[in-house]
Amino acid sequence: MSSTPTPERTEQRRGQRLLFVAVLFAVLLNFPFLAVFNHDGRVAGIPVLYLYVLVVWALLVLITGWLAKVKL
Repeated sequence: MSSTPTPERTEQRRGQRLLFVAVLFAVLLNFPFLAVFNHDGRVAGIPVLYLYVLVVWALLVLITGWLAKVKL
């Protein structure tokens, strides 16, 4: 048995990780989490809710890009 994974197995693992990331960020951008940050506070003049959505979106882009690029 060889220790190198087959291309099909690698693609399957990548797909599973991307699906996990999609579900995770769908949960993070859903009502209960958005309600936590929906108040009148501001950080550097930016409403907390807007900052939260921006940071979560940026993390989604970075993690998805990294997973798509990395060799598993």
